Amino acid sequence: MKKILPFLLMAFVGLFAYSCDNNDDVTPVNTVDYDTYSVAYDIAPSFTKVSDNLYRYTDDFNNPLVESDVVLIYMQNGTDGGSPVWKLLPYTYYVGNANNDAVDYLFDFSKFAITININSTPTLSLTANPTYYQGKKFRVVVVPAKTGTSKNAAAAVDYADYNSVIKYYHIDESKIKTK
Repeated sequence: MKKILPFLLMAFVGLFAYSCDNNDDVTPVNTVDYDTYSVAYDIAPSFTKVSDNLYRYTDDFNNPLVESDVVLIYMQNGTDGGSPVWKLLPYTYYVGNANNDAVDYLFDFSKFAITININSTPTLSLTANPTYYQGKKFRVVVVPAKTGTSKNAAAAVDYADYNSVIKYYHIDESKIKTK
């Protein structure tokens, strides 16, 4: 019995030594986050004139954003084969006239609201050219700022490519409503 006891003790210690490893702090990159979700909705805003070269639209969120949320705003810029083409803001449209005029579509957001600004170069009056701010459609997409646990997880999605964002965040376009 005395000869078997050391072997049993070594087997017992070996069992615990084998079952313990140091890889428990590594989280796989492709984890699914069930407590954070993405939201998208459309707006067709009526802009308010601030000056001849600046129009503004402000919209409050129904519920304040979580601090880790990011807002992306896309402007519909025509269609391609019947599907809308979305441009990520900020976006600059060059008019192509002799003055090299440009119209800038910009936005900012807070925890409570978004603001879209449309401004133009001083030689182009937006008041005289309402097509640059009337009848525009925008898509607001709210996504989590932190995508996964890897440092390179944010590089997994190209935010300038609307279709890439929709696919990455599993947003069902058939459920997008107009606000």
